[in-house]
Amino acid sequence: MKNLLFVLAALLGGCSGNRTFVPSNPLDVELGDPYVLLASDGRYYMYGTGGVRDGFGCYVSDDLTRWEYAGAVYRGNTPESWAVANFWAPEVYERNGRFYMFFSADWRENPTGALENFRIGVAASDSPTGPFVEISDRPLFDPGYPVIDANVFFDDDGRCYLYFSRCCYEHPVESEVADWAREKGMFDRIEESWVYGVELEPDFSGVKGEPVLMLRPPVRMDDAQAEWESRSVTSGEVNRRWTEGSFLLKDNGVYYMMYSANFFGGANYAVGYATSDSPLGPFRKADNNPVLQRNTASGGTVTGTGHNSVTRSKDGKHLYCVYHGRTEATGDERVVFIDEMTIRDGRLTVQGPTTREQ
Repeated sequence: MKNLLFVLAALLGGCSGNRTFVPSNPLDVELGDPYVLLASDGRYYMYGTGGVRDGFGCYVSDDLTRWEYAGAVYRGNTPESWAVANFWAPEVYERNGRFYMFFSADWRENPTGALENFRIGVAASDSPTGPFVEISDRPLFDPGYPVIDANVFFDDDGRCYLYFSRCCYEHPVESEVADWAREKGMFDRIEESWVYGVELEPDFSGVKGEPVLMLRPPVRMDDAQAEWESRSVTSGEVNRRWTEGSFLLKDNGVYYMMYSANFFGGANYAVGYATSDSPLGPFRKADNNPVLQRNTASGGTVTGTGHNSVTRSKDGKHLYCVYHGRTEATGDERVVFIDEMTIRDGRLTVQGPTTREQ
């Protein structure tokens, strides 16, 4: 049962303009693509897709369980902004006393009239609760195709790397799954999104060199990853296979890249990971994938688990997987879950999805 004091705090917070949410899984926070920053002030800050028109909001917590809404922290679609619509997947990093938000949005410059004209931008602030202001009147870079889901990794040698997903839009890929879908009369073509990595300029003004392919859906149907990464296609849901929402972390010299597959709006959205000895690969997908997926087959109520980030306990001893999902109670709304995860002997596991008090 939820603690009565927390319920009262939530009601009072709503009246005062700040809302405090009770500590249960799922959290009473309706966001997609959640990202949690543990800042130098010892507090946790959560950002994600939704909740603010043409921008992003922020939630603040001292313990990862009780969250207070701090309001809107960034707004685009202004005369000065390059970003005009579809604001997605913000991540915020603290560097040299400032805070930098990487996010995805539609680029105002669209001479061909592309339906998906997504690019990645950067906004900065002196505070994790904003206001964040774009550092340029253009996206971070233009690879010539739509990109989303920026994730930044700062390595021990001082170099930093950007990871992103090339969108499925206008990206048909031949594979045995595509052949199978045509033979079944389900889809004429299968579009795919792929994860790329590239070194990032230290001042976030651009990228160094050309992006390198990190991860893509399997080509062969007998690939060990093909079944779970192709469920959106094989179920007849949609003619796309996604590899997106990447998040990189490092443990004992090994780079772990978590990623999401399948339709983000469907029940089959799930998370896997791959490992490498280098931040730019090659990456090898793990044999225990997926590490996070719907639990309805085992009597649970959670579906659509994906686009995760990872944060740590304040003492650094525990890792937590932050992700969105849906339940029978929340319907189509994406809500935030936080579950403990571990890396032991090179094997990453997530203790979820759970629906319990935290």
